[in-house]
Amino acid sequence: MIEVKIPKTQEEWDSYYDLRYRILREPLGKERGSERNDGDENGIHFALVDGKKLIAVARLDHVDQAICQARFVAVESDLQGKGYGREIMTALENKAERLGYSTMILHARDYALAFYEKLGYTLVGPSYKLFDVLQHFEMFKPLTHRE
Repeated sequence: MIEVKIPKTQEEWDSYYDLRYRILREPLGKERGSERNDGDENGIHFALVDGKKLIAVARLDHVDQAICQARFVAVESDLQGKGYGREIMTALENKAERLGYSTMILHARDYALAFYEKLGYTLVGPSYKLFDVLQHFEMFKPLTHRE
């Protein structure tokens, strides 16, 4: 059974950070530990798991009263392209709606723009460069509040 849950045990947190590191930092040759960021203690963390196998991770951050941000969306390498990115993004969006946010923003690499556009996100334009090298692009999506 696949479920979305917030990491609680040290083992779950270690797995969460390991996946985040391998997908988002290791390919860039960054040292271990660079997967942790300011704000980790304030964000809402999500882990998509199948039993004990970690499939995907993400974090939801507060920006202001109306806006939240999806961060660190990472899907296990051998499972990419199987719909798990969509599943964890849906979990983030649903949580954001329940918390009363009206807009989700994110910063994506160029290869992920088409994926997020399929999820209803609109490209704003270039945002920041990760490690002063990789250009990211800001995207946003209005959230509809369902009853």
